[in-house]
Amino acid sequence: MQRIETSLPGVCVIEPKVFGDVRGYFYESYHRERFAQLGIGDLFVQDNCSYSLGGVLRGLHYQLRHPQAKLCRVAQGEVFDVAVDIRRGSPTFGQWTGVILSGENKRQIYIPSGFAHGFAVISESAEFVYKCSDFYHPEDEQGIAWNDPQVGIAWPLADPRLSEKDKKYLFLEQTDPALLPVYR
Repeated sequence: MQRIETSLPGVCVIEPKVFGDVRGYFYESYHRERFAQLGIGDLFVQDNCSYSLGGVLRGLHYQLRHPQAKLCRVAQGEVFDVAVDIRRGSPTFGQWTGVILSGENKRQIYIPSGFAHGFAVISESAEFVYKCSDFYHPEDEQGIAWNDPQVGIAWPLADPRLSEKDKKYLFLEQTDPALLPVYR
């Protein structure tokens, strides 16, 4: 297992060792001790699976009072996965990083709490699987607009399909600072 740093400190890509032969393959998608050796010591308490059709964009989401670190991967299909630093006072506030996750490359992205997260499905469909370090609290869910021009995410979709909720999020600069996490 290998940790690959991204442009945002704390956000990293995990590349597993895949053991394959004519029968198929095997890899560990999570091993607490090995992840701790890579600097990821979160206690994950919830696993989620999201199935989406091509052209769907989900995000950019976060929880404020119940922040979640996330460990994300794709079981089937391909997505462009994004983390945005929304921590007030952070030297990388408003910056983003993105990575292609697929069932084929088996990569994962670790996103610490304090970052907004979203993904766009760039295959016909995708099964997106992720671990969270805190439980989902719908009343605490927050978000920022996927197309914020100051953040400037280079999404690979020109006209994504969004939920009604995701269509209503504001740009980062319009978001009440009290609704953003604080850099520590």
